[in-house]
Amino acid sequence: MIRQTIFAMGGIFALVFFMRLDYHFLRSLSVAMMGAALLGLIAVLVPGVGVEHNGAARWLPAGPLELQPSEFAKLAMVVYISAWLSSRREQLSDVSLGLLPFVLMVGVVGGLIVVEPDMGTAIVIVMTTVTLFFVAGAPLVHLALLFMAGSAAAWGMILMQPYRLDRMASFLSAENDPQGTGFHILQLLIAQGSGGIAGLGWGASRQKFFYVPGAHTDGIFAIISEELGFIGAFLVLSLFVFFVYRGLRTTLQSRDQFGVLLSVGVVSWIAYQALINLGGITRTIPMTGIPLPFLSYGGSSLVSVMAGVGVLLSVSRYGREKGYHENEPYRKRRTAGGGSRGQRRTRTAQARGRA
Repeated sequence: MIRQTIFAMGGIFALVFFMRLDYHFLRSLSVAMMGAALLGLIAVLVPGVGVEHNGAARWLPAGPLELQPSEFAKLAMVVYISAWLSSRREQLSDVSLGLLPFVLMVGVVGGLIVVEPDMGTAIVIVMTTVTLFFVAGAPLVHLALLFMAGSAAAWGMILMQPYRLDRMASFLSAENDPQGTGFHILQLLIAQGSGGIAGLGWGASRQKFFYVPGAHTDGIFAIISEELGFIGAFLVLSLFVFFVYRGLRTTLQSRDQFGVLLSVGVVSWIAYQALINLGGITRTIPMTGIPLPFLSYGGSSLVSVMAGVGVLLSVSRYGREKGYHENEPYRKRRTAGGGSRGQRRTRTAQARGRA
């Protein structure tokens, strides 16, 4: 509770900071943010530097706390790819200038995260960046190539690791091994079903005591369903839907492509992460270890998600100003004409007189 509270305070600070920062300034910070993310992803793989838990090296020590660079890499990728795509609108149809650099950038970041290993986070980053590539105007042929290559790579990574094959087996036939590979998903389903309509009551979950692994992290939605029932689960889903709706409204109201891509990236990142978590919990898709945004225990995830929301709020604040144009701040456009409204009218009348 204390650790999560500390990270929650840090998340609130990040939200307010990015909300008050004009998102256009992030374009100049995109390279630095991407460089810091790459350094963090490399550092966790260095023996003696990265911290390993349960066979995964994903954390860096920060005093009494631990940070997960892959979580912050999500925000860095959204900002960097948005800046890169908005500056190359005329080159996206070119394979050498559009598709290949995009694949290289996403492949390097995704590859470093897969090596940790953290396939769930890599999938979120790939899906988010491909969505940005589509929104930016990439040809459908390029998107089809990305889909086929990504599917082949994902299947290859599943075949390379036995635990990923076990997750696929538990998704397809968990009942065949209820005490082995199928234990996790079956206990999640039992927790959700036990809640009924109204739930067992706040804090009254039984499955969180040694039955559901990661009950406070990846499996938290199952515990919410058990304690608050269908009503509570539906409320959580409704809040995510409302968040996506408001995020898309911000996208439609933004007046420059960088703002559009930023808001689409943040909304896609959080929506995809929620869908992958909820899909695995409900056995709709194969299980992938990934936190549920805003709710799962995990400080790095909470801070990065709230920072992303701060960026979205910045787009909402600064992207709707009348007169904003691509690469041209609003105030510069106003001062370019010079003077007050009355002075501008005087100049217009004088121009008409000369005409």
